[in-house]
Amino acid sequence: MPALVAEAEECVSGNGYVEESVLPRLYRESPVNSVWEGPANVQALDVLRAAQRQPESVNAVLAEIELASGGDARFDEAVVALRAELADAEDAELRARRIVERLALCLQGSLLLRHGDAAVADAFCATRLGGDGGRTYGTLRGRDCAAIAERHRPNV
Repeated sequence: MPALVAEAEECVSGNGYVEESVLPRLYRESPVNSVWEGPANVQALDVLRAAQRQPESVNAVLAEIELASGGDARFDEAVVALRAELADAEDAELRARRIVERLALCLQGSLLLRHGDAAVADAFCATRLGGDGGRTYGTLRGRDCAAIAERHRPNV
């Protein structure tokens, strides 16, 4: 979240820095959002503990994820990698954030493929699951960016 707010400030230049706008407050407070429900490590470990106590919950999430199987090769590969992560109990606590991140990304991908806009789903699968994403904003290429932007433009 802090990176998103920093990017928003950059987009509006000095206007995002002055206290007359909401962006400086969002920038200062955005790190708090990530720890509001507990640090990410604690949350990830909680997910692993819940999965150990109730393995059927993992099966339910995987069943939901797999409803999109066959919809995108990058998604399918990510699900295979997720299943391998879940099956490997060795050092699971050390990999907790990685496991939970993959779980979340696969669930997001499944939902987008089944219920989202095709251009958005393609961009998500390419960047978040297929390794074609940069580490900064503005690195998306080879996707239908015009369609993605158009669907967010207000109808006035």
